[in-house]
Amino acid sequence: MPDWNHPVPTTKIYHNPRCSKSRSALALLEERGAPFEVIRYLEDPPSAKELLQIARLLGIKPAELARKGEKLYKELGLADQQLTDKQWAAVLAEHPQLIERPIVVTGGRAAIGRPIENVEAILDR
Repeated sequence: MPDWNHPVPTTKIYHNPRCSKSRSALALLEERGAPFEVIRYLEDPPSAKELLQIARLLGIKPAELARKGEKLYKELGLADQQLTDKQWAAVLAEHPQLIERPIVVTGGRAAIGRPIENVEAILDR
């Protein structure tokens, strides 16, 4: 039975509290006052299927969700591999520290919060 006093959040933020950009996006959501769900993706990684959906909403390939400057990216030799979208999603699900951050999903849209204006744009639609 739904709790009508606490609406179900339709907005999600894939959040890393150690990241200043992620903290800024969280503050923006709090400022707006609409309900949202915080997903600490390092502790509770999205599945490969979720990552494919997020990439689709962002209008990018799953490979573009990867933080290419991360040491782990180089250690895994990802720059030299030709992976399918599903393979990329599986790698990111297994190694969530490689996922760009923050990601905000709302109303069938998504944005990577670098810069924060990307998040403002999907919230203002």
